[in-house]
Amino acid sequence: MKKKISLLLAGILVLSMFMMTACGGSDDGGADTQSSKIRMATGGTSGTYYAFGGVVGTELSNAVEGLSFDVQSTGASLANIRLVAGEEVDMAIVQNDVMDYAYNGTNLFDGEAVKGFSSMAACYAEVCQLVVSADSGINSVADLAGKRVSIGDAGSGVEFNARQILEAYGLTTDDITVQNLGFGDSADAVKDGKIDAFFCTAGAPTTAVMELSTTKGIKVIEIAGAEADKLMEAYPFYTSYVIPANTYSGQAEDVTTVAVKATFIVRDGLSEDLVYNMTKALFESKDAITAGHAKGAELDTTYAVEGISVPFHPGAEKYFKEIGVL
Repeated sequence: MKKKISLLLAGILVLSMFMMTACGGSDDGGADTQSSKIRMATGGTSGTYYAFGGVVGTELSNAVEGLSFDVQSTGASLANIRLVAGEEVDMAIVQNDVMDYAYNGTNLFDGEAVKGFSSMAACYAEVCQLVVSADSGINSVADLAGKRVSIGDAGSGVEFNARQILEAYGLTTDDITVQNLGFGDSADAVKDGKIDAFFCTAGAPTTAVMELSTTKGIKVIEIAGAEADKLMEAYPFYTSYVIPANTYSGQAEDVTTVAVKATFIVRDGLSEDLVYNMTKALFESKDAITAGHAKGAELDTTYAVEGISVPFHPGAEKYFKEIGVL
């Protein structure tokens, strides 16, 4: 009888050890290299962050054994940074300028530096677009003086982009008549003649701008030359970007502007091996991701590390150093 009990207890012990191994046996919130469910914060369900995040989650799950994703709809960059720092999620998509503000406690995070998160990889450009009515007489950012301009929702990343771009051209919001409207409302206001111009930071083409360009003549204003150089020197998270001709109806030529980057961040507590494997899989799965979402075509390892001011997670850093881009 004692022998049977001993055998039974031994069997239970082996089973328990097997279950612990299968579950990863980690102490970092369940996200480790054996069997990991990554909680990923994205954006609204109709936006690019949510759709792109869903595709990335699927393809990384396919590429890394034991990895799965819980992709969550959220309020995007600002909310996502707080969710990662608070360990409510493991990974998120954010604008690289907003994460710079958070890490350094400036602008949107004035006086409240947020830590507990690291960079993983920049993925695609979120383009700073200044859209004007074709008959507005505006041909440069400098021409906005005295005009009615939407600078995005109050307190948004777009508003800070607008203020910084105006600054590079020697203007402030005191020099314009400010409206705080979202992209769709801004496009409607231009269409109805209620404003002359609006700033929009989003992947190009942007739906609101595309729809406006099919019903009213518009121009996308160049942000380039000495002013763009001044902007990028003052705020290193900006990069130069060319919107190809014919991106929008009536846009006959390329337009050079600046952009920030949609960037994956991760919480500091994730293991080096896990983040290394995810970062490696992200770029090795580029074709599969592109098949699921057009923004996958912008994945590039050199682009992924440029203009990123928040330190990389050790796992991501290991991968980028291994391939020679850091």
